[in-house]
Amino acid sequence: MTREEIQSEILKIFKVEFEIENPPLDDNLREEHDFDSIDAVQLLSKIEILLGSELTMEKKKQAMDIRTINEVCDYVERMAKAKS
Repeated sequence: MTREEIQSEILKIFKVEFEIENPPLDDNLREEHDFDSIDAVQLLSKIEILLGSELTMEKKKQAMDIRTINEVCDYVERMAKAKS
């Protein structure tokens, strides 16, 4: 999965699941879009589907400091590489 494919899929998730359409990739999701911990858990479940595998608790904890779409994409890219 390329970075562009990951970004496209993540932006689709934000549009469909969180009604956040075309957010700037470096917006702080918590400050600009009221993204909270419940949203983060929901996003992680969508990332698991995207990756086709369940994330470990340790990998989920790593995601808790993510603040921007770019950071989400970086995280998914790392998880995809670790999987393969």
